[in-house]
Amino acid sequence: MAQNSDNFRDSIGTISEEGKRAWVFPKKPSGKFYKYRKLASYFLLAFLILSPIIKINGNQFLMFNVLERRFNIFGFPFWPQDFHLFVISMIIGVIFIALFTVAFGRIFCGWICPQTIFMEMVFRRIEFWIDGDRGAQRRLDKQKWNAEKIRKRIFKWFVFFVISFIIANVFLAYLIGSDRLFQYISDGPLQHVSTLVALLVFTAVFYFVFAWFREQVCIIACPYGRMQGVLLDNKSVIVAYDHKRGESLNGRKKFRKGEDREALGHGDCIDCKQCVHVCPTNIDIRNGTQLECINCTACIDECDAIMDKVNLPKGLIRYASEDEITKKEKFKYTPRLKGYSAVLVILTGVLIGMLFLRNDLEANILRLPGQLYEHKEGNIISNVYTYKLINKTTKEISDVSFKLLSHTGTIELVTHENFKVPAQDLAEGTLFIEINNSALNGNKDKLKIGVYSSDDLIETTTARFLGPRSYN
Repeated sequence: MAQNSDNFRDSIGTISEEGKRAWVFPKKPSGKFYKYRKLASYFLLAFLILSPIIKINGNQFLMFNVLERRFNIFGFPFWPQDFHLFVISMIIGVIFIALFTVAFGRIFCGWICPQTIFMEMVFRRIEFWIDGDRGAQRRLDKQKWNAEKIRKRIFKWFVFFVISFIIANVFLAYLIGSDRLFQYISDGPLQHVSTLVALLVFTAVFYFVFAWFREQVCIIACPYGRMQGVLLDNKSVIVAYDHKRGESLNGRKKFRKGEDREALGHGDCIDCKQCVHVCPTNIDIRNGTQLECINCTACIDECDAIMDKVNLPKGLIRYASEDEITKKEKFKYTPRLKGYSAVLVILTGVLIGMLFLRNDLEANILRLPGQLYEHKEGNIISNVYTYKLINKTTKEISDVSFKLLSHTGTIELVTHENFKVPAQDLAEGTLFIEINNSALNGNKDKLKIGVYSSDDLIETTTARFLGPRSYN
């Protein structure tokens, strides 16, 4: 395969030969894939903004309240006791991304990643609107700080800051809940100064990422690009340059009208470099698969437009595998993909089963630390316990009581009355369990305790009962 230079992999396109930041001014993309990406981006942006607002059975659709250790995923509430379910969900997400990477390369980066969507479909489009296309942006960058440049820069920076502030608010809704966020907004910023400071910090982070750091996130900070070397193979479908067709026998050549390129042994690539100019990470896709490529398809649309203008077949740059280009082999569902798919299906089945088997009430009853048993009249042994009941539903559980299921005995609450567990909240307290010594089998009996709402058994749990050691 012909290459522009022998050392193109020794550096990245955003660093100059002097080792300084080379600012990228990509050409405004257009074409079929760009239209599809815009539609996908609009859907995902709407999903991102609406997910903290939409509620299912009173639960926020998505919430990641790390401070209070409460998580909602697709309307299902997760508590610290459900951490194993949360871990399985994250593993499923990682395997899902790995599966699609093996099959279709970095399609996640180009079409779904929030960094790409915000950068290319929000901030970059605003930049095109204010500063103009590639040529206008380059001229404005070299231009002296006159009234026009100052006006455009201040206006762009202001719009970027406002959008960053909105994004920070959306992410805050994921962290603390949309209801609390709206309450904070109605109360006014001075009533929640610490939250406002955190909000401004996150705004500054988003502004820094999208106004200055930009594509460096994908190239330097994100580890996903480095996973390509492990996950991709010659059968993976990626955004690829057909070097067989583009180079032919004597390599690429500038286009000349009426010239018989095939007779001269030149490929269909006319070396216009439009695929480089439109690339948001400033790489030359003709050099093959590179870490910086996010599979955004901008080069496909641009190359197709050029091929159409010079009456050559489209698809010089397209979604294809290396085997398809070199061996004309179509995509196959390989054993490797089958293995990933099997693991994904199994884990998804396990997660669904656990979700259906999960109880709406989580009960924990533990002996009070440092307390021994008490010997009462009538050969009664008493132990003191603390209980914690977590209500995972959006409905209050009322008239809650405890009953011994494994032994004959009594359970007395310190409050001496039944209680209720608020919706999506917990109830804590102290209780005493009293059992006749003759009913005990040893000094550490395992008790089975039922949790009732009125007369309905809603959960069972276990606890250890400490009694006197028996000597035979």
